Amino acid sequence: MITETTTVLAEIGGNINVVGYGIAALGPGIGVGLVFAAYIQATARQPETAGLTRVYMFMGFAVVEALALLGLVLAFAQQG
Repeated sequence: MITETTTVLAEIGGNINVVGYGIAALGPGIGVGLVFAAYIQATARQPETAGLTRVYMFMGFAVVEALALLGLVLAFAQQG
């Protein structure tokens, strides 16, 4: 009689929601980079409008970060 032994190299534990949030965090990460890159480029082209474009930068940053927090909340809301 032949018996087989199996070796477990890695065990996946936890919840699949964590993977979903990890993927959902990529979008806001890219979005924040684009918002700040656009602000830097606008300020470099016309330095006199830096005060006006700074307001738009913070508004865009807040919207993008709200999406990241929404993804975090939804990742934990599905556990129930």
